Amino acid sequence: MVLALALSGGLAPPTPALAQDRLQDAPIELSLLATRDAAGENCRRIDEIGAANLTPVSLHRTFEDDFDEHPLKHGLWLPHYSGGAAWPQAQYFGGPRSQLKRQTKYNGEQQIYVDPHYRGLALRALGLDPFRVRGGVLSIIASRTPPELQAALFDNPYISGILTTQASFSQKYGYFEIRSKIPVGTGVWPAFWLLANDGGWPPEIDVMEGRGQRPGDLVMTTHWRIPETQKIQSCGFDFELPDAAVAFHDYGVLWQQDRIIYFIDRRPVSDIKVPVGFDDPMYMIINLAMGSKWFGGVGIVDGETPQMVEFQIDRVSAYQLDPYQSDKTQGTMPIKASLMGENDGR
Repeated sequence: MVLALALSGGLAPPTPALAQDRLQDAPIELSLLATRDAAGENCRRIDEIGAANLTPVSLHRTFEDDFDEHPLKHGLWLPHYSGGAAWPQAQYFGGPRSQLKRQTKYNGEQQIYVDPHYRGLALRALGLDPFRVRGGVLSIIASRTPPELQAALFDNPYISGILTTQASFSQKYGYFEIRSKIPVGTGVWPAFWLLANDGGWPPEIDVMEGRGQRPGDLVMTTHWRIPETQKIQSCGFDFELPDAAVAFHDYGVLWQQDRIIYFIDRRPVSDIKVPVGFDDPMYMIINLAMGSKWFGGVGIVDGETPQMVEFQIDRVSAYQLDPYQSDKTQGTMPIKASLMGENDGR
């Protein structure tokens, strides 16, 4: 979500064999077909790949939220950036009232992330809740800021929501997946992405970003830093899914020791050799930003922007590679997840 460089591509709608009801639930055990031929330094699309270059990968579930209850009820999620020792999290200072914990100014975002306890510059909590749960589906709702609250909310034209697991769950390697609809409209920027749990950036994995001005266009991108030059490198693709705004689909990423593979409806669509710097466990972020000064196909908030936008999420799940799993590309090694019971106070 912080940086992205996307290359054009297309994806045909899922075949009947991948009917949506087969993907609705998150099974305890999961097997995915992953690429096994040599992964390149640059990302590549996987349009047609022979069966000889695919191998099953076995995983077991380590995290699931199917949103039968409010996302803030049990401590799995925080409604703001948590902070950390390195950039960009180090900039999220100022305590719970800070605007910096609730907006990435660098992106040109025009929303502030709120929750029922957030008060901004007011003397008491404003009671703003951008999260709604109906029938097992979470909606993150972005809406115009009430005029009387503009000053207390740093004059941001929209209020919206973010959820992050940095304080509760992170994992090195494995499969991370969201089942959602991708909202559209001028200035609309939904995303599901991963950041390193140590607070550094990059690495970053953008599992799914929507370009609100381009219905059916979603982006999957990997970001990393070249140690010798400190330059940021990004590689990813746009995929076309015509019914993405009206139908639930599964968007996932499989992070292995040697490669990162992106999936739509559990079908591999692109991959890349794991770049330098992917050393720490990563945590999950879901957010609905409004406005971008540089991310193409989003645009800035204007008179054409909807008064209210819903980012609907049916489920978020994470899986770990089965211990000592071996294949020609992965090798043999035990993998551990990190599941923290309490906020570390950052």
